[in-house]
Amino acid sequence: MGPRLLVFGDSLSFHGPEGPCAADEPRLWPNIAADALGGSADLVAGFGWTARDAWWSLIGDPRVWADLHHVDAVVLAVGSMDTLPSPLPTYLRTGLRYLRPDPVRRLARKAYLAAQPRLAIALRGRPVVLPAKLTVHYLDTAVGALRILRPELPVFGMLPSVHRAAAYGGVHTAHPGATTALAEWGARVDVPMLDLPAVVGEHVRGGHGNPDGMHWGWAGHAAVGDAMAALMTPSLTPGHVG
Repeated sequence: MGPRLLVFGDSLSFHGPEGPCAADEPRLWPNIAADALGGSADLVAGFGWTARDAWWSLIGDPRVWADLHHVDAVVLAVGSMDTLPSPLPTYLRTGLRYLRPDPVRRLARKAYLAAQPRLAIALRGRPVVLPAKLTVHYLDTAVGALRILRPELPVFGMLPSVHRAAAYGGVHTAHPGATTALAEWGARVDVPMLDLPAVVGEHVRGGHGNPDGMHWGWAGHAAVGDAMAALMTPSLTPGHVG
């Protein structure tokens, strides 16, 4: 039996060319990677998830606690959403969903979505959803916890993806700095990092993905799945697989 992967992800892990999909959709990259390795993938993910959300899931979800005793590798496929412009602080932006009554919530959300690209341009992409320093902090804390629990467990990560999303005014100011910070962190703590811009940059920038300019088409998922499987293969030798 092949390796079992536990993937912590954002919507790039489950969103296809036409919208979000169930986690068992075989064309999603986690399943493509697992299939290439002869195994299976369990996905723990959410819309807009950052490294902080992955950490919260790791420490707060009893299903994850159980899975961690049985999986053969963990993929921290977060960090891309951290780099996006966030004109409103996260607690205010995410708090819009709790507004009542419903007409007020819909009006506030519509107004924010209309203002977001203009504000992203005006503020030059600042502030971001999660600064790179905090992304590294949460990933580092997660890896430290995983290595205490399962010292032999291989852990992998990803460098932030690119976008051409009109919803953010095409602005991605924080991407270069975050990419450098995550690459340096991965090298320092021995976490192999998949270079997403190298794998799907042309796919996204060329308009071959989802019309939203952020999520990938099936060709993008296939490329990422194959690249992730290749990255993981050296670590998932018979001596590593539980």
